[in-house]
Amino acid sequence: MHTLIPFAAPAGPQCQEALPRLELPYLAELLELLTPTPPLLGAEDSLSPLFERVHAKSLGLQGADGLLPWAALDARQLGLTRTHGDTGWAWITPCHWQINADHVAMDHPESLALDVHEIDALRAAMQPYFAEDGITLHALNHSTWLAQGELLRELPTASLARACGPRVDQWMPRAPQARSLRRLQNEMQMLLYRHPVNDARAAQRRLTVNSFWISGTGALPQSALEKSDTMSVQHSLEAAALRDDAHAWTQAWQTLDATLLSTLLRQAKAGQAFELTLCGERMAASFVLQNTAWWNRIQRRFTTPTPAELLATL
Repeated sequence: MHTLIPFAAPAGPQCQEALPRLELPYLAELLELLTPTPPLLGAEDSLSPLFERVHAKSLGLQGADGLLPWAALDARQLGLTRTHGDTGWAWITPCHWQINADHVAMDHPESLALDVHEIDALRAAMQPYFAEDGITLHALNHSTWLAQGELLRELPTASLARACGPRVDQWMPRAPQARSLRRLQNEMQMLLYRHPVNDARAAQRRLTVNSFWISGTGALPQSALEKSDTMSVQHSLEAAALRDDAHAWTQAWQTLDATLLSTLLRQAKAGQAFELTLCGERMAASFVLQNTAWWNRIQRRFTTPTPAELLATL
């Protein structure tokens, strides 16, 4: 099993300031037993975050920046690619945009906590507008739809993890074919303003849905093989990291250390093989358990970085 921990060292200034004080005793002991492998490098301005590239690589998914076909993979798993043929797919996520004088902000759409009746009603209202651009919306889960349409095949889009925060604007799709989607977003703002779902939510003092985010675009190549997912992606650091909430992020790390990493430490001491990847914005550092002679382990104790030192490089 390969364990991936995204947002191990987020770029937010508050989380970065908390890094030197982060104490993770189980991770520290685990690093002394593991052997590093060549890292993968990333960039803070990429549409596809580094942790998504690492996960995609484990699944054999290929695509340019912003074109990792996550939605197409979901469509195949649901059997939709057999009935709808070779086309483009995307995730459409209803969200709440906070419009400010000089920027647009967005909290993670999960905070809306839409129920099944709300999201179905919104999809029914929005579908005719998407259909005008050749896009069909399919139900997926309580927060996201699958969109199908040729327009989505070669449309680079930013991950939802990029868009959440104070600057949605910089992550908007810029390709020429995105013009119709920007028009759709404007139309949805007008449609949703007085939608019954939003009227009920506003009466309950809950955030309303006033836009949508598009991500996971692309098409599965014909050569793509069905491959079982052997990677466990741990998302427990994500919410706090996206808010740059250093206190919550530190607590989440300490909980992860006391649970998952303590379990991996026991496995390492028992000689059970696994791979661990800690992912930041600039680098993904991976480690494996190898049968290393005892004197090499002792030597590594003098060169192994502390967790804080390691995370500072990610």
